Amino acid sequence: MRRLFSIICLIISFCGIVSAQVFTDSNLPIIIINTDQGVAIPDDPKVLATMKIIYRGPEQRNYLTDQNNPAFLDYNGRIKIEIRGSSSQSSPKKQYAFTTLMPDNITNNNTSLLGMPEENDWIINGMVFDPGLIRDYLSYNLSRQIGQYASRTAYCEVVINGSFMGLYVLQEKIKADDNRVDVLKIETDDIQFPEVTGGYITKADKTTGGDPVAWKMLTWTGALVEYIHEMPKPEDVRTAQTNYIHNQFIMLDAAASQGNISLVEGIPSVIDIPSFIDYMIVNELGSGADSYTYSAFFHKDRNGKLRAGPVWDMDLTYGNDLFFWGYDRSKTNVWQFSDGENDGSRFWKDLFNNDSFRCYLSRRWNELIQPGQPLNLTVISSFIDQTASAISEAAARNYSKWGTAGTFQGNISSIKSFLATRINWITSNIGSFSACADVTLPPLVINRIMYHPATSFEFPEAEDLEFVEIMNNGDQSVDLTGIYFGGTGFVFQFPPHTLLGPRASAVIASNGEIFREKYGIPASGQFTRQLSNKSEELVLLDGFGNVIDRVVYSDTVPWPEADGNGHYLALKDPDLDNSLPENWIASDDIIVSDYNIGAGPDIVLYPNPVSEILNINSGSEIQTISLYDIYGRLLLRVNVENERYGLNMSHFPRGIYIIRANIAGKTIIEKIIKD
Repeated sequence: MRRLFSIICLIISFCGIVSAQVFTDSNLPIIIINTDQGVAIPDDPKVLATMKIIYRGPEQRNYLTDQNNPAFLDYNGRIKIEIRGSSSQSSPKKQYAFTTLMPDNITNNNTSLLGMPEENDWIINGMVFDPGLIRDYLSYNLSRQIGQYASRTAYCEVVINGSFMGLYVLQEKIKADDNRVDVLKIETDDIQFPEVTGGYITKADKTTGGDPVAWKMLTWTGALVEYIHEMPKPEDVRTAQTNYIHNQFIMLDAAASQGNISLVEGIPSVIDIPSFIDYMIVNELGSGADSYTYSAFFHKDRNGKLRAGPVWDMDLTYGNDLFFWGYDRSKTNVWQFSDGENDGSRFWKDLFNNDSFRCYLSRRWNELIQPGQPLNLTVISSFIDQTASAISEAAARNYSKWGTAGTFQGNISSIKSFLATRINWITSNIGSFSACADVTLPPLVINRIMYHPATSFEFPEAEDLEFVEIMNNGDQSVDLTGIYFGGTGFVFQFPPHTLLGPRASAVIASNGEIFREKYGIPASGQFTRQLSNKSEELVLLDGFGNVIDRVVYSDTVPWPEADGNGHYLALKDPDLDNSLPENWIASDDIIVSDYNIGAGPDIVLYPNPVSEILNINSGSEIQTISLYDIYGRLLLRVNVENERYGLNMSHFPRGIYIIRANIAGKTIIEKIIKD
């Protein structure tokens, strides 16, 4: 260890250059932390401290002398804090994790820091391996700019126990939260379907933090990638939960290795393809040396698909690596999922080698590098220049304090030069997207949204009354297999082999039983989570992530008033642009449904609702009968080869189910209710 530290001192020049600086003011926010009794901050456990954040506002100068002026304090309260990181702990400049507390020193204090959404867990990132002091900040911002969540960030300068510590980034910790990783927080007793399906946050990472390995997967070179639970916490996770989320990765690995692109059991049925594509793009843009093996996060909401991200720990990127340990892996001319180093699990390379996945990867990449788009070289360079200008003063102090290698402007120029070469290389090597350039999409339209229902004596729970209606605005039936709502926070996927007839509508509700009780008709499906009472983006996608329809509604003008007053948003005409608020009205018309998955004259099912035996009769021979739950999961399939069949439903729990019968070459779908 002594020899290792000597190498670090020699090459990075940390030793002998750490200097005492007179620090009085900054153009950035100033964080002041004083631990109780001035104790040193350990790796673990967290110790109590007081924290103040001095911030006068945008483009205003901040002064240490403001620390006792409440008018200029963004935060003034209690925290508990510890050193964080793995390899970075070898650096004299430390990184920290802290929790904001109430004055009782026990209760978490959910609060906003520097304009970020309220929470209690935060990171102070010291960028100790990044001489450019911008790599994490750049990567997280690019990820958000292309539509994926990544930690929000704010540069600041830090003083701890009276010592100036240099330039840091205050950022959000990866955590399940409506404003962070927006998935449900799974509980310890969530071990049955559908509760066991989410939410989860999982990571491929080192185990130096002491957390046990949940499972391991192979790389293409035969190395092992270790997966760790982030949520639920390792000490709280149940065996059924580990088995469930591990099985999602097993299914992904199998589908990817087989090149299976079936919407029912292939790659699109397991993963949210857009999130995996965007994750690869951000990590490959930076040529991250650790991208797929370490700090590689995944998340999954209840009843939702497995999603990649958020991106994290992006300091070994854009040509930077642990040079003092002999590493030099962030190159402009390699794919990081197959360069023989930290390639990650096999499915990454298998996904890239799949023609369909790679086509969409190429299409997305080529969209994002167009003029004005977030990954266009001119756009990125401008963002880097603006950021460098904002932190240049603080960067000079940080260089003086810690003796960082090179010059700040030299390091920034190196990043920009790397990006120019890297973007050209990816564009030349990612392949064609002609096969997926012009995909025919079904004419489905989001045309009704009940996002904030009014309550009544009969229906006191507003959230149970939410619904969204989708209309087939075409002259042909649409197969809804694979079609789902993308993103997180609002989860629904249509069951396989569901047809929606011409000009017909499908209503999906937050509570199918309550919807039927209120409106007298069955909902076409039941979504997970709730609609926002303020504003939400609803994105209807096909299985490969092609956008069929997108609406961002709001409870403010110019959107019609449908906020808790018994009205819902209704599109005036399905041919109008539903992204424009002027094309919507607030309506309280009675809801009717012409969702055409009914049995029709070829089949009779009774009793419905059913408690034990469901009788299925037809005038023609029934070849097969399949039973699905409301989320589209196949529960059983039987060969009948008769005109009559009695389906035993006694061992199924109460709820809504879908029967799919193959009769005389036709597929007939009916919804039933199990009492």
